[in-house]
Amino acid sequence: MYSDDLLTTILKSVRTIAMVGASPKWVRPSNFAMKYLQGKGYRVIPVNPGQAGSEILGETVYGSLGDIADTFDMVDIFRNSEAAGPIVDEAIELAQVKGISVIWMQLGVINEEACKRAEAAGLMVIMDRCPKIEYARLFSELGWAGINTGIISSKRPKLRA
Repeated sequence: MYSDDLLTTILKSVRTIAMVGASPKWVRPSNFAMKYLQGKGYRVIPVNPGQAGSEILGETVYGSLGDIADTFDMVDIFRNSEAAGPIVDEAIELAQVKGISVIWMQLGVINEEACKRAEAAGLMVIMDRCPKIEYARLFSELGWAGINTGIISSKRPKLRA
């Protein structure tokens, strides 16, 4: 559904990500994704109303996107599909002020109506994908973990008769 070129362009242009649904628990996927993306040079700002004012991986947690003082390029949604709608609406309202250009909904998060609203407002939308997984796949890091991505191979191609 999304070309590798599009995903690569997004991941190369984005520098600051607001992660809605970030968890302080190290076993949660959002925490792992946040730590990984920080390690790749992204600033990831956690958004979690229940944790507002505390810290996750060295970053202050905010209660909502509107509470974040700094600008950010992308909103990464680690919430369910239904909850994604109001988050997208808030991002649309803040897009001009905060510099938001991308809405990224995590694996399993699909909200077609919210997607249409965001695209109508000029935002780029990715659904049902994980930026951590896509980064690792597109920048050939999965191969280091022994996963066959099919992108690069040291094997010689089989000759056809």
